Parts: sequence; structure tokens; C-alpha cells
Amino acid sequence: MNSIVIGASGGIGAALAARLETRGETVHRLSRSLNGFDLTDEASIADAAAALPFDRIDRLIVATGLLHDGDLRPERALRDLTQDHLMRSFLVNAIGPALVLRHFVPLLSRDEGAKVALLSARVGSIADNRLGGWYGYRASKAALNQFVRTAAIEIMRTRPTAVVVALHPGTVDTAMSRPFQGNVAAERLFDSATSAERLIEVLDGLTPADSGGFFDWKGERVAF
Repeated sequence: MNSIVIGASGGIGAALAARLETRGETVHRLSRSLNGFDLTDEASIADAAAALPFDRIDRLIVATGLLHDGDLRPERALRDLTQDHLMRSFLVNAIGPALVLRHFVPLLSRDEGAKVALLSARVGSIADNRLGGWYGYRASKAALNQFVRTAAIEIMRTRPTAVVVALHPGTVDTAMSRPFQGNVAAERLFDSATSAERLIEVLDGLTPADSGGFFDWKGERVAF
């Protein structure tokens, strides 16, 4: 089985790639630090798709996300919004992954069992938003969820057995979440390996009837 993991140098991405390899899958890892893959540059995405070491993808996982970076922090109020920060959030969390779908899906296997998963976040759920704040991250992940839903409908027309979903990994002990772990119960804070194992178990259990959905690490459906 040929698998692609995008964002494979991050905590969750690296653990996902390692977990898939232990199952005997051929894994091609893409990230800026590993091979110069740039999610914010469409030419880099297209070049990576054209240079794959195999001609068929059985599993595509996009394990990328941006919550904070340099002077970018989750916005607590409208007064914190800036155009540059919002554009960066959308570019990394929604536009880049959507362009991955554009360039990689044509290589997706037409055989039964092809699966595509993009890591989202529960805070991207509009229905579940009861606290407010985190404007850019929430909105860009909500946009990602819509890209996933829309792409799943299109992909179903040519690959009716494919599964295309958004996945919520829970709170994972990575550099991205560390500044915000204060209120997370110990039993709900996962290491990367545990998160990867659970996400792959969920993905394994999904069927074409689930395509276009949004699921958490327990396999439960998350409201859009």
C-alpha cells in the first residue's frame, strides 16, 4: 500500500508515518524540513505530486496546521484581528490542504480502499463553538472542513469506494498545543504515538458511506 503523509516532520505527522510503516506500508513523507515541501506554495505542491516515487496513492494524510507562529497568536477578541495573520491562518490551514487535494487526488487509486484524511480541529466546528475567540484558527479549520466535504462529493463520482474525511486528533502533546494545555485533563492529553494509533484505527474503520464527514479520535462524528 502506498501512503503519503504531508507534514511528516511534525509531532502527529511523524507518528502517523511511523505507524503506517510498522504496518508494512510504503510511506512517502513530505514536509519543509525533510525535502523542502512548501504547503504555502502551489508550485511546490504540484512539483511534489509530479515527483512521487509511485504512480498510485492508496492513502493520503494531510497532518498540517497552524495555531501560533512567531508573532501570530490565537485571537481572543475582534481587536486582535489583523489581515496578515488571518491570511496566514487560511493559507496554511485551508488553502494549502485544498491545493494538495487538487494535485494529489488525480493519483488516488481507483481500487477499493483508497482513503484521504485531513487533520482538522473540533474548534473548527461552527455548531460546537460556545466560547468564541481563536478567530483565525476556528474559521480556517471550518473552511478546511468545507473543502473536505465538497471534495468528497466530487471524488465519489470517479472513485465511489474512496473515503475522504476530516479528523480531529484531540489534544496532542506537541509544540503547537503546549502553550494551551493548562485546562486539559491528563487523560485527554495524548502523546503523538497514541494519537496516531487512534487516528489510523478510526480511518481504517470508515466506509464510503462516511466520506465527507468529520470524525474525532474516538470515531465519533463531529458536527460541522
